[in-house]
Amino acid sequence: MRDLVYTGFMSLDGVVDSPGGGPGEEHRSGGWVFKDLEFVPEAWSLKGEELADTTALMFGRRSYEAFAPVWPGSEDHADYKDLPKYVVSSTLSDDALVDGWGPTTILRSTGDVAALKQGEGGAIFIHGSAELARRLSDEGLIDQYNLLVFPVLLGAGKSLFGRADRDKHMLTLRESESYSNGILKVIYDVKR
Repeated sequence: MRDLVYTGFMSLDGVVDSPGGGPGEEHRSGGWVFKDLEFVPEAWSLKGEELADTTALMFGRRSYEAFAPVWPGSEDHADYKDLPKYVVSSTLSDDALVDGWGPTTILRSTGDVAALKQGEGGAIFIHGSAELARRLSDEGLIDQYNLLVFPVLLGAGKSLFGRADRDKHMLTLRESESYSNGILKVIYDVKR
């Protein structure tokens, strides 16, 4: 069975969208990861550590459409270039997939994600994709959360976690670290 890992940047009040800013931001605080915070290189070490465990990437449609034109040519994301990618979308067409960015498969439902998890292979990492992560979390499909929590309250934006009345998910803290600029690294495993 494969693990499904959500990795991302999160504000203290749970917002995960628009960390880098850019077009289509839905609130005025877009770009919050890179504003008003001292750069401390070790606070970003989680991103490098994840590379050893990543065997595939998963995106929702919007995140795929944002990352696919940029990441294939990015030196920061070169290690991801040839990895298999999965896009969870009921609307994305096969002809919308980007060439030259490794094999990409469209999954049409959370049931398809559950079936993929049952197969052979290593960890699949979800980047961005807040709406997808909420759906997968609500379905009990996410196994681990790798979060860099930033010392900022945004008040607006997409939350990683839904507000539906559902069974609780207990987490086990695997690792944590704090950095001089206030960023917290937390890695949680979902208890099963």
